[in-house]
Amino acid sequence: MSMNLPSQRGRGRRAPMADINVTPLVDVMLVLLIIFMVTAPLLTAGVPVNLPDSRAKALDQDQKPVQISLDEAGKLFVDDKEIGEAALPGELERIAALQAGGEPPQVFLRADRALDYGRVMRVMGELNRAGLNRVALVTVEGPQR
Repeated sequence: MSMNLPSQRGRGRRAPMADINVTPLVDVMLVLLIIFMVTAPLLTAGVPVNLPDSRAKALDQDQKPVQISLDEAGKLFVDDKEIGEAALPGELERIAALQAGGEPPQVFLRADRALDYGRVMRVMGELNRAGLNRVALVTVEGPQR
């Protein structure tokens, strides 16, 4: 049985190894490439909605957020003022026009859990159409199910 050992040129001295094994590097790079190729399309899909954590501290804001509320009966409120569903687009455009020079205001959307999902989505669609895209869905901390 023979072993392929580097030649020895003197007593106890070994020649330095001059080649680098790039196979593990290529393997790792290919795995990372596959991971990025799979996850990149998933990061671009979806609606940009901030879901606040109930244990989070209050955000530092220089302007007061707009609150839109839907109660159990389906009544619509903008900053504690009741408005009809037909008047909502005009009110949202007025709010967006106030901030025409700067960043659109933060909108807190509060909806009763008994409401129809489509009703909440219609309000979110009107918010999007008016250009108010910084929307946070307000929740309360409750028991885990």
